[in-house]
Amino acid sequence: MGGLIALLLGLVVGAWLVWLGLIFTLFCLYFFRDPERVPPPRAGLFLAPADGRIVSVAPAMPPPELGLGPEARWRVSIFLSVLNVHVNRVPADGVVTRIAYRHGAFVSASLDKASESNERNALAIRLPNGQEIAVVQIAGLIARRILCSVREGDPVTAGDRFGIIRFGSRTDLYLPEGVRPLVVEGQTMIGGETVIAELPS
Repeated sequence: MGGLIALLLGLVVGAWLVWLGLIFTLFCLYFFRDPERVPPPRAGLFLAPADGRIVSVAPAMPPPELGLGPEARWRVSIFLSVLNVHVNRVPADGVVTRIAYRHGAFVSASLDKASESNERNALAIRLPNGQEIAVVQIAGLIARRILCSVREGDPVTAGDRFGIIRFGSRTDLYLPEGVRPLVVEGQTMIGGETVIAELPS
């Protein structure tokens, strides 16, 4: 659509607008790409919910709107630049028990305060063993639109697509109590494939 509009305007205003529209259209096609991913077949894994770079691995309280209690648990925060795939993926098998959207600010998603301050959409997922995890879609400095395609009560499978955040953003994963992450800050994640943690055997 953007390319068509630029073509029509280019005929009226000038050829430079056609090239500008073409570049914008190609960028949008690149940004909204959705490659297939192959999750590891082993049970009990927690997979990266997004592509990007880990900016924080630290204990934190899950979003209060999910009702998961006040106890801190390990949180892994992934920053998505505009060059990353922005499709979000389910980190583990389970059932979506709660979805809570909250308005907020739009500070840079690479900052730690983005988890508390920014616009977000939080999901609680109950695992087959009864434990719960949280995955949170967080808008960034540019992003203004969070899309979530699952509903409360939906069964989900690790690696499934569940939404997208348009342009730069952040995705947080809160692990179950007693589960420690196997990753560190600075690592690059591949959504639906990279293992973040594992249930104790």
